[in-house]
Amino acid sequence: MSQTRRIRWELTLLAYLAAAIMFFPIFWLFLTGFKSEGDAISIPPKLLFTPTLESIYEALTRSDYARHFLNSIISAVGSSALALALAIPAAYSMAFYPTKRTNGTLLWMISTKMMPPVGVIIPVYLIFRDLRWLDNIWALALMYTVMNLPVVVWTLYAYFREIPHEIMEAARVDGASTAQELTRVLLPVSGPAIASAALLSIILAWNEAFWSLNLTSAQASPLSVYVSSFKTAEGLFWAKMSAASMIAILPVMVMGWLAQRQLVRGLTFGAIK
Repeated sequence: MSQTRRIRWELTLLAYLAAAIMFFPIFWLFLTGFKSEGDAISIPPKLLFTPTLESIYEALTRSDYARHFLNSIISAVGSSALALALAIPAAYSMAFYPTKRTNGTLLWMISTKMMPPVGVIIPVYLIFRDLRWLDNIWALALMYTVMNLPVVVWTLYAYFREIPHEIMEAARVDGASTAQELTRVLLPVSGPAIASAALLSIILAWNEAFWSLNLTSAQASPLSVYVSSFKTAEGLFWAKMSAASMIAILPVMVMGWLAQRQLVRGLTFGAIK
């Protein structure tokens, strides 16, 4: 075997190993969701057990499940729609009409993602309290919008930069206004980027737990809060919590599998010249 082929095999094996390590927690979560509470807490852990749907049934039939599920849909989809509405014109402006401050603005926006949320929880909580936005689903969606906006802007900006400017110039020569240039020229050719940015924003909002746990209590809490409700004063119900977590992540997992080609295409466009 040649050295090049051997290196290729080693890299492939390493990639499969890394994938297995990343997938194992999800596999164990699904496995635990089909266990009884006794099997879930057994030491050493049981790999062979009698599967049961008891935990899944209880997670699905609790009276507040439907409300949490609806709140997750509203907050994730609503925040993503608002983020796109703000990010598309912002990315368009910075990609086709850059100024000397464009790079600095982009760096400042993405730098906000590096700040730990716990560092600003007190002022944000006080603002929400004074505005009477606590436990409000639309306020939570607004918080998710602010949280995901830098990622959406960067995703669209990277895509827009690779679109030939001659297309936009031709539209201007034909008399297109800025609004027409954006809606009739740019958006139709940016479907993969917009789809990937929307999907990424929905996934980030759907999986978010810190802000939902601190800014909601009963009426506006999404599935991330619902999962945490299985930790009670009586103890931690591992099987039921795993079943609830499995139900919570299934929608975004299925969505990611179905749209993976679109997602990868949108995120990697322009990465290779």
